[in-house]
Parts: sequence; structure tokens; C-alpha cells
Amino acid sequence: MLNIPIWNRVLIWGVVVIGLALAMPNLFYDRVERHNDAVAVIEETGATTDALEADRAGWPEFLPGTLVNLGLDLRGGAHLLAEVRVEDVYEQRMDALWPEVRDALRLERDVVGTIRRQEAPAGELRVQISQPEGMAAAVAAVRAVAQPVVSLTGIAQSTLDVRGENDVLIVTLSAAEQQATNDRTMQQSVEIVRRRVDEVGTREPTIQRQGDRRILIQVPGIGSAEELKLLIGTTARLTFHPVVGRAGSADEVPGSRQMVLPLLDEEGVYYILEQTPVVTGDDLVDAQPAFDAQTGQPSVTFRFNPNGARAFGEYTAANVGAPFAIVLDDEVISAPTIRQAITGGSGQITGNFNVQQSTDLAVLLRAGALPAEMTFLEERTIGPELGADSIAAGEIAALVAFAAVLVFMVLSYGLFGIFASVALILNVGLIFGILSLIGATLTLPGIAGIVLTIGMAVDANVLVFERIREELKTAKGPARAIELGYSRALSAIIDANLTTFIIAVILFTLGSGPVRGFSVTLGIGIMTSVFTAIYVTRLLIVTWFDRRRPKTIEV
Repeated sequence: MLNIPIWNRVLIWGVVVIGLALAMPNLFYDRVERHNDAVAVIEETGATTDALEADRAGWPEFLPGTLVNLGLDLRGGAHLLAEVRVEDVYEQRMDALWPEVRDALRLERDVVGTIRRQEAPAGELRVQISQPEGMAAAVAAVRAVAQPVVSLTGIAQSTLDVRGENDVLIVTLSAAEQQATNDRTMQQSVEIVRRRVDEVGTREPTIQRQGDRRILIQVPGIGSAEELKLLIGTTARLTFHPVVGRAGSADEVPGSRQMVLPLLDEEGVYYILEQTPVVTGDDLVDAQPAFDAQTGQPSVTFRFNPNGARAFGEYTAANVGAPFAIVLDDEVISAPTIRQAITGGSGQITGNFNVQQSTDLAVLLRAGALPAEMTFLEERTIGPELGADSIAAGEIAALVAFAAVLVFMVLSYGLFGIFASVALILNVGLIFGILSLIGATLTLPGIAGIVLTIGMAVDANVLVFERIREELKTAKGPARAIELGYSRALSAIIDANLTTFIIAVILFTLGSGPVRGFSVTLGIGIMTSVFTAIYVTRLLIVTWFDRRRPKTIEV
């Protein structure tokens, strides 16, 4: 006979109540979002201004505050497709390799003679030796500098290709090292872009690698593609260079391996610097906005890791009284004179900053420097009005589908159809509750998955109700017919939904972007629809039956 234990009933209604409670904040989306943003500001800065407290008090603390994140097509925002110039990294690697190559060749001076670095194409290091007959020794000495690159095949390969042409030694990265460098560069670029976007507090950005050299960047809620480009396109490469002297203009021709850079915010002031830096921003571990103790002007303090601190300390100790330049993105911020060795591994950048500029610079330095320049191949700005139109269209589609299903179920199955309709309403609430709980991002394909789920959610009820009709024809009592209807339809319900769930898993595994969004809502909808059909609808029917005890039923 029909019997559902009390603990089972409490558990079913408990799951439903929790799911609806998690979904409830989405009915007050703007209010809850302002509350969450205010709480984040208070927790991060410790500020408790009246405005922040007012926003914080806008949503009760004891209620859930989780929301379904709206995707780019619903919230509006910016879309960029960027290509990373990995060749820039080859050039940097060759430039950084020069001191080691120079020291290795100096040890073979008796054989190779004097050495001189030559201008070379990007990604190559060319060294001229005065004794060409010693080229074999020069090649062997430079090859000894190389490190092994272990590929997936387990075969050790050298990081460098070294060869000699007449009296010129040519060094390039090996094919294996180029591939490894490409992978590292792309991973670093993706991570740094992610850090910079996360620093400004955007919700659920999409940042992923596409192909060998491209990165897809989609950030909901940001003003425009141009604003996003300014945020992530700034290289923020901090370097420290020895100063050779002053230049009269930007057109002055520097010496070999030297460059002419302007002083930031000072017209007509140029410095001639050594091209190879002493320390780079890659060795930074922290950067924070501050105020200069002497002038009271905004500044940025920085701190090196042990390797950077050691190199910086050794250089400043050996060059007391000499100027050195702090360079940010090909502009000299300042060129102070070294008064004493700086061995603490920390320092301060001062310039013509305001508070906002020093804060932005600290954010960029803290996030890290992009390893290579990025070229933007595609950019789109999606306005919030378009997102609002998409949401409205999705709501209309869901309501029309919902109404059509309710009318069909009520006309086809009467009172039992009403029970199924109530379970369908709870099913949609549970879907949004789970999406909020896991912090999922809802897109237009995701809305399509929910609309599809609304149509599929009553399939299990249809199977049960049709089975109950068949059992009633065999002259069984209504209680026995309901019990057999559920028990004998269970295997068909599980089989039908399991096959669809497998497809959803495959779509999520092999798909990307919108396809995954569709698969997530579809998969969650399958689980909640099975739960509401097998447990919630049955509980409603059993509760009604226990109260009315009808002699006959119509399905």
C-alpha cells in the first residue's frame, strides 16, 4: 500500500526548501548584487562608511546571498580575441643568454680570440670571433651552456641550436625549446590576464587559450572592449637598467646594445641606457601603493624575490655613485643615483603619480608583466540593453513553454496534472538553486537548456500516469494502482533520463563556451526533474490520498 515514512517526507521537503531558498536571491538580483559588492569592499578595505553599510543592510545577513552569474550575452560586457607574439620571448631569451655566452667564450679566448656581439634577426644571437679556426671550440663551449629539454617522449633534447658560419657563431632556441617556450608563454599570458581581470572584481570572466597563440577573453559587466584592452593590454614591464648618459633627442643614435628612452612626463629629456636590464619585474613578489616619506607624493613600493634581491644588491654595491634607470614600458620613470648598496630587496618608485595612477600601477605590477605583446584580432562590446533584451526574450520563451506544458498536463490528467504542474514549478526553482550554489554562469544557451528541461520534466510524470491508467483497467484499487504505477514505470524513467544525462556529460566534456553552458543546465535539469517526478509528485499524491481516501480516481 501507499506509505512514505515521516523521515522520508521531511527529507524530501527539506531538499525542496533548501533549493528554493538558494534560488530566492535571484528574484532580487540587483539588490543582492549591491549587497555582495558592498560586503566585498568592506572585507577588503575595512571601510565602513554609511553608504557601504546602507548597501550591506539592503539584504538580510541570515538569508542566502548566492546568485546565478549572468554571462556576456545576458549582462553585456566586452569580448576580445588576442594573439600573443611569442617571437618577442625568443628575443628576450637571446638577450638574457648573452652574458652566459660571453663568459663561456672568454674562457676559450686563447682558441677563439676576441669576441663581439653582432646585430641579428629577432630570436638569434650572433657573436663574431677573431679566430675562425677556433669555431669548433666556440660551438662546444656555448653548447655546454644549454640545458636539457625533456619532451613527452622522454628523449632529452638541448634548449639551444648552435652553429658556426665562417667567423660568426649563431645561437637560436631549438625546436623543442621553442615549443616549450610557446606553451609557457601562453600559460603565463592566460594567468596574468586572469589576474588583471580579477583585480577589478568582475564576475565570472571567460579567459581561455584558443589554438597555439590566441586567447579568448570575455568579461561580463565591463563598460567596453576599449576599457578591457586598456586593462589587460598594458605590458607593465618593469626593468632596471644601467645609465650610459643623457641624449639630446629621441633621434640620437646610441651605441651597440644601447637604447634611447624618454623620461616620463618630461618633454625633451632622454636617457641612453644599456639594453640588457640588471633586474626585471619578473623578480617582483609584491607591489603596493604608498606615499613618499619625504615629499608626501603618491608612490609605489616593491619587493623582490631572493634572486632579484641578490642581483639588485650586487649591482648597487658595485655601482655606488652611478645612476641607474627605473623603466616601465619603454619610459624612464626616474633615474636616481645609487647612494649606497640596496640589499634589503625592496624599494620605491616615485614619479608624477596621482593616487589612482599609483594604485593602477601597483595592480599591474602585482599581477605580473605580460611575457609578450598581445595583438587584438577581434573586439566586441555588448551593451546591457542587448543583454536585457535577451533576458526578456528568454523569460517569454520559458513562460510560454511553461504555460503550454501546464495546460497540457491539466487537460490530459486532471488533478494529477495539477500535482505534476506544482512539481514542475518546484523543479525550476531547484534548477536555479543548484546553479546559484555552484556559482554557474547562465547564458542564452543555458536558458535554452532550462526551456528544454521544462518540456522534458513532465516525461516521467506522463510515464507514471499512463501506467496508473493501465493498472486501473485491471480492476485494482486506486492505492494499489498508484503504487504499481510508480514502481513499474521507474526503470523506464531512469533509462530515458540516464541516456539524456550521458549526452549532457559528453557535451560538457567535449564542448566549450555556450555548448558547456547548455549541457550544465540540461544535466542539472535532468537530475531535478527525476527527483521531483519520483519523489515530490508522489509525495503530493500520497498526501492528497491520505486525506481524501477516494474510492475511485480518474487519471
